[in-house]
Amino acid sequence: MEQDDRKLLDAVAAGHIRSAARLITRVERDDPAMVAMLQALYRMGGRSKVVGVTGPPGAGKSTLISSLVGHWRRHGLKVAVLAVDPSSPFSGGAVLGDRLRMMDHSGDGGVFIRSMASRGHLGGLSRATGDALTVLDAMPWDIVLIETVGVGQNETDIMRHAAVVVLLQTPMGGDDVQAAKAGINEIGDIFVVNKADHKEADRTVQMLAEMIALGQRLHAERIWKPPVVKTQATTGDGVADLAAQIDRCFAANANGMPAALHRARTRMRFRVGEILRDMLDRRMRAEDGQWLEDLLDPVLARESDPYALAQRMLERAGG
Repeated sequence: MEQDDRKLLDAVAAGHIRSAARLITRVERDDPAMVAMLQALYRMGGRSKVVGVTGPPGAGKSTLISSLVGHWRRHGLKVAVLAVDPSSPFSGGAVLGDRLRMMDHSGDGGVFIRSMASRGHLGGLSRATGDALTVLDAMPWDIVLIETVGVGQNETDIMRHAAVVVLLQTPMGGDDVQAAKAGINEIGDIFVVNKADHKEADRTVQMLAEMIALGQRLHAERIWKPPVVKTQATTGDGVADLAAQIDRCFAANANGMPAALHRARTRMRFRVGEILRDMLDRRMRAEDGQWLEDLLDPVLARESDPYALAQRMLERAGG
């Protein structure tokens, strides 16, 4: 590792925001020299509580996050936010809507907000999110928040990056809750019904609570029962309660709950698989592509099959 990179690592560990921003930019540019730095950063990390915030578009995720950040800052905590935005159809970069909605925290040295483009990734997160988290987790942030792009039930990737997942819902009718049931019961550690002044808010809270209770009966081994919190993000109502529930969830996880340990192992398996896929992709792109082209014809002619070809590629990549 070059001396300049070592200085950059030291700066990140000391909490230098511009150094972190530079490294995240290199991550997004797919800089191969970042691998050694990310290895070092991972070993330096583990300091932050990583919280995921997800939910459908229009639920008020960015406004709620801004209120949460304000609450934690009033209590002296340092907070970083990774806002995974939709990609611009022109540049492929992030559409910086979330940063615009969080301008209240601009100029606060205890807050770092970074928008990242989803680049069409359907899991709700950018492929570079895991690496960016590695950078931020090596810094002295108390909390790192990840906001997903907001694409409905495809957002299960958030579970593989965040230790605690907050799932927002807007007030909705019974049919809407029924349609949402299939996925959300497995995603959220804490459920939030935002826009609490809506006439359907209390009814939605009740229906979500009933759904969670049913899930607890079906999975009796689960010790943590997800709470349902009602908030009004624009005024800050309910935000202190939500922050307290997030603390409770982390405390429960720290007590060595089997479910929490299982989640941690699942997150690491996913992360290793994500890195492995990226390494294989890099290796295949670095190879002379003609050898693969020559092998496609037998597969197209049904003389071979894509599974055998994939196995051959794996063996060659492992070479």
